[in-house]
Amino acid sequence: MIQGGIEPESKDIILSQMREQANLAIEMADVIIFLADIKQGVTPADREIAEMLRKSKKPVVLVCNKADNYQKDKEEIYEFYNLGMGEPYPISASHALGIGDVLDAIYNHFPEKTADEENEDRIKVAVIGKPNVGKSSLINKILGENRNIVSNIAGTTRDAIDSEFENEKGKYIFIDTAGIRRKSKVNEKIEKYSVMRSLLAVERADVCLLMIDANEGVTEQDTKIAGEAHEAGKGIIIVVNKWDEIEKQTGTMENYKKQVYAKLAYITYAPMIFISAKTGQRIDKLYDIINEVAEQNAKRVSTSVLNQVINEAIAITQPPTDKGKRLKIFYGTQASTKPPTFVIFVNNKELFHFSYERYLINQFRKEFGLQGTPVRIIVREKTDDNYNF
Repeated sequence: MIQGGIEPESKDIILSQMREQANLAIEMADVIIFLADIKQGVTPADREIAEMLRKSKKPVVLVCNKADNYQKDKEEIYEFYNLGMGEPYPISASHALGIGDVLDAIYNHFPEKTADEENEDRIKVAVIGKPNVGKSSLINKILGENRNIVSNIAGTTRDAIDSEFENEKGKYIFIDTAGIRRKSKVNEKIEKYSVMRSLLAVERADVCLLMIDANEGVTEQDTKIAGEAHEAGKGIIIVVNKWDEIEKQTGTMENYKKQVYAKLAYITYAPMIFISAKTGQRIDKLYDIINEVAEQNAKRVSTSVLNQVINEAIAITQPPTDKGKRLKIFYGTQASTKPPTFVIFVNNKELFHFSYERYLINQFRKEFGLQGTPVRIIVREKTDDNYNF
C-alpha cells in the first residue's frame, strides 16, 4: 500500500487527510517502508515520523532515496542511524540501485504464516450493505451472542469485525462491515475509515452477503455497494432482511424478486434469500447457499469441455458479422478462478460484440452452473505468438 507523505504538524486539510490515511496504512501493514531523502539528511519531520513508527511496534525498513551517485552518496547514510530505525538502506529509485537489498529486508520481516493462510479452509463471508440494514443483527443471530453492537442508530458499527463460526455445514469467517454510506455523506474522519475498511473487507471475502432492507427495497446506495462486490469478482448473495415486517399475499415474494433484479440487473446471477435477522427466519438456509456460491466462484472447467460448449454455442447462434467480416472463435481456455475468467481467441477483437459475450456467458452458466459468481471473458486475437492453430 502506497501512502502520501506524512507532514506531522501540518494544518493543511489535504495534508492532514494524507496523515490520517498514513496512520490507517500503518495500522494495517505487516511491514513499513520509511522513505527518507539522503540529500536532505535527517530532518525534524523524519524524527517525528520515526517516533510515530516506534509507537506502532511494526517492523520498519528505513530507506534513504536519491543516492544517485551510489558509491559517494551512500557514505552519507550514517546520520540516519540516529533515527533508531535500524540499518538504513541507500537506494536510487531513478537508477534502480540498491533495490534488491531493500526487498530482501522487507521479505525478512514478513510473518511466517498470516491469519488468512491459517484460515484457508474457512469461507470468508463479508456482510455488506448500507447502515442500519441489519448486518450486525444477522451475525449476532448466527453466533448466538451479542458480539457486535446493534442499535437503530445508523452506522453504529465503525469497523470490520471478523467472527469465526463453525457448524455441520462448514467453517466460516463472517466479516461485519461498517455500513457503506454515500461518499458525499461521509463527513466524519472515522466514517471515511469505515468506508475504506468495508471495501477492504469485500476484497478479503470469498462471498458477499448484500443485505437489503425489505421495507425500503433496492436504493441507489445498494446498487453502488453491489457494484463494488461485482467489480471485485466476489460471489454474491442478495439477502433481503426484515421480511417478517412485510405484509404478504400470493406472489409477494416472486414480485419482490422481480423488482430487485430489475434494479440490480448486472447481478441477476446472484441467488436471493428472504430472512429476518431478528427472528432467525430462514437463516439456517444461508449456509448451503454460501457453500454453493463459494464453490462456483472457485470453479475450474477443463479446456476440452469448455471448447465443446463454445462449439455448441456457435452452432446454435452464429457469431456476428460486420461489413462482410464474420467473427471466428478459434479456442478458449480458463485463465483463473475467483471469479471464473476465460480467455477466448478470435480472428478480430472488434467483431466480438458485447451482446455475443453476454450470450456466451449465459451458455457457460447454463452448462457449468456458476451461480452467484461474476464470469469474465478476456478476448485475444490469434497470432503466431499466442496461439498455435
